[in-house]
Amino acid sequence: MEPELIADYECVTGEGPLWHPDEQCVYWADIPKGRIFRYDPATGKHEQFFEEGVIGGYTLQADGSFLLFMAKGAIKILRNGKLTTVLDGIPGEEDSRFNDVIADPRGGVFCGTMPSPDSLGHLYYLNPEGQITKLMDGIDISNGFGFTPDRKQLYYTLSLPKRIFLFDYNQTTGALANQRVFVSTIDEEGVPDGMAVDAQGDVWSARWDGWRLTRYNAMGKELQRIQFPVKKVSSVTFGGPDYTDMYVTSAGGNDKAENGPGAGALFRLRLGVKGQPPYRSRVGLVK
Repeated sequence: MEPELIADYECVTGEGPLWHPDEQCVYWADIPKGRIFRYDPATGKHEQFFEEGVIGGYTLQADGSFLLFMAKGAIKILRNGKLTTVLDGIPGEEDSRFNDVIADPRGGVFCGTMPSPDSLGHLYYLNPEGQITKLMDGIDISNGFGFTPDRKQLYYTLSLPKRIFLFDYNQTTGALANQRVFVSTIDEEGVPDGMAVDAQGDVWSARWDGWRLTRYNAMGKELQRIQFPVKKVSSVTFGGPDYTDMYVTSAGGNDKAENGPGAGALFRLRLGVKGQPPYRSRVGLVK
């Protein structure tokens, strides 16, 4: 269970690991520096793939391009190294940025924003036609999402309240309902950050300032803790040809003395646990 260090770009906020099944590569980002990296496990090669602005999250589109969620509510498509704009920004998000997103089975995206000096953050839904709708106000650090294997429920992490919530999800409309607490970590070290759901429905939650990854079953019972040599474990995804490789990002690469010698690196775990392929957004691709 010893995490394997794959690549260390000393990310300030390493986040958003995402498997690209067409390329058989994993991508991840450094939020404040707007850098995106990729790693090809077949060759062992890794590199910086892109850099611009601030990238709070991104999804893989149905055509293989990327949908970037940036500062001020801006949303852009990255295709063949070029950016096209979906939204220039969102009123009220001028001093904020997106933080963690997830494509849903419909091809839309749930996307949250960070608090700004004058306002808490919000949760939005971007539909495949490119229209954005505010779903929730008063969000204090929007974070990891994950769908249950039956596509009927959505997990949503709020870091500072130290809770993971569960919603009923309507695949036909994209609507959320019946919000309830799945797990509270109020008495634990660190705060819940990014997350992933495996094929049997277990939830894997990264712990920012907690040095670990925590596994829960679908009833919210803790099953396992995996310690990391870095303080700020930020997110996790499943990848590899059979989705049994777990890729885990970390942050704090600008202060390794405080956050551990591998802070800001990408790690891999091979636990024999099978994950689920990522859903792809279809924003701007709907005819």
